[in-house]
Amino acid sequence: MNILMALSQLEVTGAEVYAVTLSNELINKGNNVIIVSDTLTKKTNAEYIPINFNKRNFFQRIKQISQLLRIIKEKDIQVVHAHSRASSWSCAIACKIAKIPLITTIHGRQPVHLSRKIFKALGNETIAICENVKTHLNKELKVNNNKITVLRNPIDCSLYEFNSKNLQKNIKTISIIGRLSGPKGEVTYSLLEKLSSIENIKIQVIGGKTIPDKFNIFKNNNKIEFLGYINDVNCKIKNSDLIIGAGRVAIEAILSGRPLIAVGEAKYIGLITPKTLKDGLESNFGDINWQNTQQFNWDTLPTDISQGLNMTETDLEILRKEIYNEFNLTTIVDSFEKLYARAYVKIKKYEIPVIMYHRVIKDKSESGVHGIYVTTEQFEKHLKYLKENNYQTITFKDLTNNKYKQRFNKGNKFVILTFDDGYEDNYTYAYPLLKKYGFKSVIFLVSNLNYNKWDVDSKQNPEKQFDLMNFDMIKEMEEYGIEFGGHTKTHPKLSAIPLDKAATEILESKSILEKKLGHKLVSFAYPYGLLNDQVKDIVANSGYEFAVATDSGDICFSEDLFKIRRIGIFSTNSLFTFKRKVSGKYNFIKIKREAKENKKQNKL
Repeated sequence: MNILMALSQLEVTGAEVYAVTLSNELINKGNNVIIVSDTLTKKTNAEYIPINFNKRNFFQRIKQISQLLRIIKEKDIQVVHAHSRASSWSCAIACKIAKIPLITTIHGRQPVHLSRKIFKALGNETIAICENVKTHLNKELKVNNNKITVLRNPIDCSLYEFNSKNLQKNIKTISIIGRLSGPKGEVTYSLLEKLSSIENIKIQVIGGKTIPDKFNIFKNNNKIEFLGYINDVNCKIKNSDLIIGAGRVAIEAILSGRPLIAVGEAKYIGLITPKTLKDGLESNFGDINWQNTQQFNWDTLPTDISQGLNMTETDLEILRKEIYNEFNLTTIVDSFEKLYARAYVKIKKYEIPVIMYHRVIKDKSESGVHGIYVTTEQFEKHLKYLKENNYQTITFKDLTNNKYKQRFNKGNKFVILTFDDGYEDNYTYAYPLLKKYGFKSVIFLVSNLNYNKWDVDSKQNPEKQFDLMNFDMIKEMEEYGIEFGGHTKTHPKLSAIPLDKAATEILESKSILEKKLGHKLVSFAYPYGLLNDQVKDIVANSGYEFAVATDSGDICFSEDLFKIRRIGIFSTNSLFTFKRKVSGKYNFIKIKREAKENKKQNKL
């Protein structure tokens, strides 16, 4: 996707680190990211465009909105993600005009006043970095809890080497890391007052581009050193005996195996242990209360320092494991990608249509009992309509290497035509028409049968026998550009048979087809569209990259790549119905209609 990150800041902040970390990983995963902000300090692979969000008079706001709209149009932006109140205000208006979604991440408490309650500017989805932010937004700004998701700071935990060993020095190094301005500066000042009387410690103060004058009284204290803003914070963390800080600093300290005293601009939590970790997470390690209050009790500081310097390796390992699970970069970025796509699909009422056919026949004499067919006349009308309206038929192979994330890009009008089972008529009738219009499709093959035995043997409603394609036909079609996927060995109802048999059906059919075709298969179709979580896990772990169902699956293609929703096409569908089904909006109509019908049934 094409994503715009918006920040407002005049010096490096936790929000910038958050946004840059997120942006770099989004880019690594095939997205395009642009950052707009007053300043940008951290190194990033994203394009940076300056916008002065901190200039907040009326004319500057209009200028900011105009700049945003220009960027949205020129860069084909599909979602905007704002990380500050000043930027979200302008972004909210720009997104409304451009008709694209706005996501906001709230990094701290918001001002509670009438204008903020009236014009929240929190976007289509609001991300809270901790539980206290979520509670604050709900209770004080009256934001619906259903619109707020807690997603913590995304951190590449693998970058932090765990080292819990005590550094074995007589003089212990305690590092206070944070800004020296605003409320954090007041906290640092109070800490220095308390710590300056403790024996056998050396204090490093890290942060702040400039050192405010009021800190001059500590400069003559030979145990206190002001390092200012530095780039190698992680190195300083590793070489410290104990860290004092909040937010991202706290997380990095725990990942590095360093004892942490959590204190931020809102709370003194104290030494983080497995018992106090929950309080730390909820408050972003002391930075945020849900109410506008401060809770500082410095009495336990000496004890916390003593216990921290003697903390056991077991407790430090437990903390690292918990933090790894909570802040894992890959997991959090995956959640953001799904959230972005879901928000875009929801506001645009559009998703790439994945169409399901079975058979293509010349006349009704070939139709059989089940009616899972279209005629060649109907099929050609479908292809002609797609051609005349500039649709591009793609395969799942075309969407590998994260290319499915480009499906909303300007100029892309994708449709995926799929056929289940691999009937011979797919070669005889469908293939010549696909070639005529220069189109591709995906055909899911039953590997161990040469006719539709599963339907013929049906006791309730037996079908006529219809041949499946042979290998020569398959090879010819594949050379043209048709993709072939797996559809089990014998077409069973996977969710209704023992799991070991389901695994055999999935894995052995994949192996057989890959050996015949000479390459890896990337897509799979569940027979009858039936699956459960265990069956889905087998498919996901087998090496397939996509799997399609039928009416089950999310309305958003990328929500679950192993349960992709499809739209069935049958002979009873008119050309008008086909047009609706390939419009990209059909599933929204269908799901809404089904919800109404379910509601009506529940009332009866």
